[in-house]
Amino acid sequence: MKQENLMPRETEVHFWGNTPEDEYYKQQGIKASRSSYTSPRGLSLFTRSWLPISTDPPLGVMCMVHGYGNDISWTFQSTAIFLAQMGFACFALDIEGHGKSQGLKGYVPNVDLVVQDCLSFFDSIKNDTQFHGLPFFLYGESMGGAICLLIHLANPTGFDGAVLVAPMCKISDNIKPRWPITDILLMVAKFFPTLAIVPAASILHKSIKVERKVPIAEMNPMRYRGKPRLGTVLELLRVTDHLSQNLRNVTIPFIVLHGSMDVVTDPKVSESLYEEANSEDKTIKIYDGMVHSLLFGETDENIEIVRQDIISWLNDRCKQNHQ
Repeated sequence: MKQENLMPRETEVHFWGNTPEDEYYKQQGIKASRSSYTSPRGLSLFTRSWLPISTDPPLGVMCMVHGYGNDISWTFQSTAIFLAQMGFACFALDIEGHGKSQGLKGYVPNVDLVVQDCLSFFDSIKNDTQFHGLPFFLYGESMGGAICLLIHLANPTGFDGAVLVAPMCKISDNIKPRWPITDILLMVAKFFPTLAIVPAASILHKSIKVERKVPIAEMNPMRYRGKPRLGTVLELLRVTDHLSQNLRNVTIPFIVLHGSMDVVTDPKVSESLYEEANSEDKTIKIYDGMVHSLLFGETDENIEIVRQDIISWLNDRCKQNHQ
């Protein structure tokens, strides 16, 4: 991996304000880096790490995947920073067509290839001797949660657990285009997959409960703001359908967390995941009244509840790993 210089940039703005990244990380008691990783198919992917300073070695390693239209450089960092403060080494990548990675913005032509990109990058972390013997966990938000499940299905014994935050195991009927628009779009997508014409309400406004946080999310310079591209929608419909038909093949220990008022991804499908998965160790948390963005868009008190549920679950699995 090629590591970037983390020198402060005068004009760079972050979700926390104008404090340069390296200075902010020091204030938070962690160390971090930015890198580029070339996947086996030759795609240049932007990656980040957030590492604990106080825990040597780390308690475990988090392999993190962001959601649709999002990236790893804005509010996604808040959870990685928190987990690093709690003693976990965190690694994440901008998937194809997102953030600073290669690809047409907002276009994911083949999720299976994204899964292979992620597996390759996370395997490169596993090969680092400083992390040998540590438990490796998947962490995914929304579409990233679906990708984490697909990573598990592609490599059933590769990870020790998964944290799935509002996973997109099915696209909610609330944000799907109505029939016959759907059938028309699917037909057009075969010929013009990159067209950004899918009618969809703003997911961002449906995801965030606390109004003062909406402008912060909107400021993200890397966020994909266009309408969903036909080929991406086709792929997400395909893989979420595949996932919903294969929940019984999930065997990884997991915790799935979902807001009861989420209208972007369906909490009922998370309940189906919990009921159908063949994992011997599985936990579900449905938070009454919470919405899609559990770890940024909620009140600070609610975010703390979700964070503590995640860290408690992780700590328990790390203890089991050391026994």
